[in-house]
Amino acid sequence: MRTNELLINESHLGTRLNGAVSGARRGEFALLLALMSSDARDMAQFLARSNDDADTNKLRAQFELGPEQPIVAHFEQAQVIDNSDEYQRAGLTAFRLKQGLRPEALVNRGEVESAMVEVLANTDPSARMGYLNPNQAKSEIYSQVPYFSEQLIAQRQFAELIV
Repeated sequence: MRTNELLINESHLGTRLNGAVSGARRGEFALLLALMSSDARDMAQFLARSNDDADTNKLRAQFELGPEQPIVAHFEQAQVIDNSDEYQRAGLTAFRLKQGLRPEALVNRGEVESAMVEVLANTDPSARMGYLNPNQAKSEIYSQVPYFSEQLIAQRQFAELIV
């Protein structure tokens, strides 16, 4: 067995996995399973075949289907489709028709992914500005961060408004 090759899924093993099971070689079986990727998206049944796209396009043309529904749309793109106004205006049937003709994406997000938004929310402002504007000079970033004394004054003024 070559150790410098990366095992992604069971199709890369061929019959070695079956041979380990039928030969009662538990050690080899455990090693082969440990070397495979633990990500479910790497499993052989979830990998798209290369001719699937041609078959999909052929079937879409045969059944006269609309465009495929995108999975992710970014707000900064001009073509973000929102069918919610159709539901508010004309109801569920009109919404389904509009969704069939011009499907909206399953996820709409900004330029930063949701996991990174959570990380950036827990960082200091200078790190956040450095990530969002990498070309901006450090002096400009630090000039936007208020001094500690200014933050204290603003907090005290806010506390006086609340009380």
